[in-house]
Amino acid sequence: MSKELVDALNALEAERGIDRTVVVEALENALKAAYKKQYNAAQNVEATFDDKKGKMTIKQVKLVVLDEDFVDADLEISLSDALKINKAYEPGDEIRFDVTPKDFGRMAAQAAKQVIVQKMREAGREAIYNKFQDYENEIITGEVERQDARFLYVMLAGQQEAVMAPGDQMPNEHYRMRDRIKVLVTKVDNNLKGPQIFVSRTAPDLVKRLFEQEVPEVYDGTVEIVSIAREAGDRSKIAVYTHDADLDPVGALVGQRGVRVQNVVNELGGEHMDIVEWVEDEAQYIANALNPSEVTDVIFDQENERVVTVIVPDDQLSLAIGKRGQNARLAARLTGFKIDIKSESEAGDLLKASAAPEIAEDEVVSESDTPADFS
Repeated sequence: MSKELVDALNALEAERGIDRTVVVEALENALKAAYKKQYNAAQNVEATFDDKKGKMTIKQVKLVVLDEDFVDADLEISLSDALKINKAYEPGDEIRFDVTPKDFGRMAAQAAKQVIVQKMREAGREAIYNKFQDYENEIITGEVERQDARFLYVMLAGQQEAVMAPGDQMPNEHYRMRDRIKVLVTKVDNNLKGPQIFVSRTAPDLVKRLFEQEVPEVYDGTVEIVSIAREAGDRSKIAVYTHDADLDPVGALVGQRGVRVQNVVNELGGEHMDIVEWVEDEAQYIANALNPSEVTDVIFDQENERVVTVIVPDDQLSLAIGKRGQNARLAARLTGFKIDIKSESEAGDLLKASAAPEIAEDEVVSESDTPADFS
């Protein structure tokens, strides 16, 4: 057993990178616990393992006390008896006696096996955790394995299973077994059951990582994706910026004949992409964010700096708001402003009403429906 155990320790250290001192410490604790359980021994025992020879021993520790203070033979040894062993002993010293049972080999072998298996399992879990922790917030390709009421299960490299919650699944996609999909690793947990990896197809950063794969200028930082607002499976707005005055950041993402953006759209099942330029002028940035509609004016609220009223031509109102308010809603998320959209005629009526001092404030009635308000 001794040679096999030493060989096993050497293999664990060489092949799995497990520190042998950690294994030896765990083995000694297991041997101590096994001995105390089997022989109903007192607490004052120590287990030692010689990791060079593979020899295991159990020792009982006794405290040297004055003869008149001697009470418990399991825990103590009188000074007179201690001096018979070695004349240098004094009260307070500890003496260790070898109490290794003759039949301890089988029990020790079992404990050693359990410790080694446990350490191998822990090392495997730690290696998986460390590997996928490095992939957090990155794209990885996996294969759809199965689905239940709680999760979609995706098999990643190394036969490691990841889970995708319903909220992370694209509403316009139907997943089938063995479908290969790109997912964003959003979280890696390490618990008692081992590493658990969470992935997503709906996270805004998935769009960013896909553009990094398609657009060299984004990957190397020449073009920066400043903000993303996304309604997964339907539409995304992306604000981009560059310090290079000779480079069109929007054109860089679109690519020649739209090839780059189309590759991202295809990967996301036809999700529409609105790419707009981020600028320091907040009014212009808000106007850009409402693309494809035209904007006549952007008026900032004097009482709340994060609230704006956007004026658009009458024939652009529906386009600015978008289907079910989507365009305005995404523009608000992209810019961080609460956006109130009015047509030019609505704005004109309100200005006229506010300019009539003879009419009491509570008598002013808008001729239009309540204006759209998005945040």
